[in-house]
Amino acid sequence: MARKKKVDSREIGLEMGLLLGRFFQKSEDLHYGYWPEDLEAQFSNFSKAQSNHSEFIISNIPENTKSILDVGAGAGALASKLIAKGYSVDCVSPSEFLSNKIADKLGESSEIFRCKYEELNTKKRYDLIIFSESFQYINVEIGLKKSSDLLIDTGHMLICDFFRTDVKDKNPLQAGHNLSKFYASIANTEFENIIDEDITRETAPTIQILDEFLSECLGPLTQLGSKYLDGNYPRLMKMLKWRLSSKFDKLHRTYLSGMINIDAHMKYINYRLLLYKKVS
Repeated sequence: MARKKKVDSREIGLEMGLLLGRFFQKSEDLHYGYWPEDLEAQFSNFSKAQSNHSEFIISNIPENTKSILDVGAGAGALASKLIAKGYSVDCVSPSEFLSNKIADKLGESSEIFRCKYEELNTKKRYDLIIFSESFQYINVEIGLKKSSDLLIDTGHMLICDFFRTDVKDKNPLQAGHNLSKFYASIANTEFENIIDEDITRETAPTIQILDEFLSECLGPLTQLGSKYLDGNYPRLMKMLKWRLSSKFDKLHRTYLSGMINIDAHMKYINYRLLLYKKVS
């Protein structure tokens, strides 16, 4: 009898995020929002902020760009907008679930490379490679070399993502490459910086909304669920606590401790839009 394929928790998380976004915001974007000063930081504006994020990226695409490789393309929302504006767009996605969503959305208009970026093998060359909150998952040195190989001469690489600062305290957000180390790595390549814009403040309200969701919704729901199981199925709850205690502790430490907030974002995270040009 064939063994049942193990379910990837990241795949489940992505699917849940997409379903929640569709239900609450009618959105398939899987990234931070961009909040200008005149957009109030509240949940009802989150879809607008995510749309702003995409438009901000698009507004920084160099002139004469025709072909784009969207790395870590999510559910294809940004690629769809780029295609609508006349760009030729291919996508990289190691996620089977998201790759299927991209295929459903884009059809034959885009080639989907269903692999990790570091493993991508194609003879195609692009005017622009975009990393929208996907560079954090890629090995820096390998990713930079791969990007250079996949770009035409004088092509561009655009990274819109968050990085860790050099603050030595324990970072509760635990995400992104170290910014100083990234700068040191790219300084040794053939990429020349064209744009380096700090948008930490403009993205910070996303964390504020996440903090409110965790404290006002997920936290109380978790407590209610635990209370129900404890009162009605005490033996089952005791077994779950014993078997999954480390996972429960990690969940509480990561999401329900109150440490993921806008102050932590501003202290530990530096969110930047970076545009580089390949020079010979």
